[in-house]
Amino acid sequence: MAERPLAIDLYTGLHGWAEGLIAAGWRVVGFDLHDMSKLLGEPLPPEHFSLVLQDVLTLHGSQFKDAELIVGSSPCTKYSYMAMPWKKAKVLADWYSDPLFPERLVELNALYEAQFRIQREASEAAGRHIPLIVENVKGAQPWVGRARWHFGSYFLWGDVPALMPVPAGKSAVKAPGLGAGWVHPSDPRHTPGLDFTRLAARSEEDGRKVPGFRFDGSGRSFQSAAVNEHIKNDHGGSWFKVGSPGQKVTGQNPDGRLWKRDPVASCGSNSPKRKGASAKIAKIPFTLAHWIGRAWLPLREVA
Repeated sequence: MAERPLAIDLYTGLHGWAEGLIAAGWRVVGFDLHDMSKLLGEPLPPEHFSLVLQDVLTLHGSQFKDAELIVGSSPCTKYSYMAMPWKKAKVLADWYSDPLFPERLVELNALYEAQFRIQREASEAAGRHIPLIVENVKGAQPWVGRARWHFGSYFLWGDVPALMPVPAGKSAVKAPGLGAGWVHPSDPRHTPGLDFTRLAARSEEDGRKVPGFRFDGSGRSFQSAAVNEHIKNDHGGSWFKVGSPGQKVTGQNPDGRLWKRDPVASCGSNSPKRKGASAKIAKIPFTLAHWIGRAWLPLREVA
C-alpha cells in the first residue's frame, strides 16, 4: 500500500480538520501556538498525526512542497465582533477600514492572508498547484471577500470542491421558516426574530459553532454566547483584551457584561486557556472535514 498523502493543518486548534482528513485517508501535520488538546485534557488523533507548536506567521510554504492539501482555520474573533450591531463594533470596523491607515487592514487580515501566502510558496516549491481550503466566519467576508461556500456557520474560501455537503436535513442557502430568507440585521428587510443559525443548524454537526449564538439583531455576541456555553457545557470563547479598540477599560467583555463566574472567562483574550476554549467552539465538524478529505484525496491506494 502507498503511503498516505500529506495534509497540512494551519491553526489546528482541537484538530477538527485533522480528524476528518485522517478518517478519509490522509496523514496530517498540524501547526498552532499552543497544544489545545493538552490544555483541555482531550486526546490527540491517535495515529497519522503530528503536532508542531509554531507560529503560522513564521512558516514558509516551501516546507510543504510534498503536501497534497493545505487546510486552515485562522482566528475569527475580530471579524465576529465587527459584524455585530453595536456602536463600539462599528467604531472598531471604521478604525480598521480607515483609508489613511492601510496598514491597519493588513494587520487585521495577517493571520488569514498567511494561509494563502503559504499555499503560493508551497505550490511554487512543488512546481504544481496544492489546494487550500480556508475556514472562517461569515463576518470575515467584508474584509477578505465573499466565501465560496458555507456549512452552517463555517464559511469556506479557496479551492472548495464543486460538490459540498449541507447541514443535516437543512439547506445551506435558505433555512426553513425564513420566508424570503434571512438578511443581516442592518438591512431594512431584516425581520427581528429570524434566527438563521438556530434554524439552519441545531448542533455542531449541523454546522453551528456556538449553540447559544443568535445573529438576529438581539445584541448577543458570539463571544458572550461562547462563554455561556463554556459555563453550562464546558465550552468557551474569546473577546478583546482590555484597552484594545472596541473594548471597555473596565474588564468587561464587549457587550458590557462582567464575566467573573468562570476561570476561563476571567482570562485575557491572549491567554492559552481562553484560546483553548475558543478552539473548542470553532472545531471543524467531522462531516465537513471528512468530505473535504475525500474530495481531494489523490486517486491512489493508501495505507
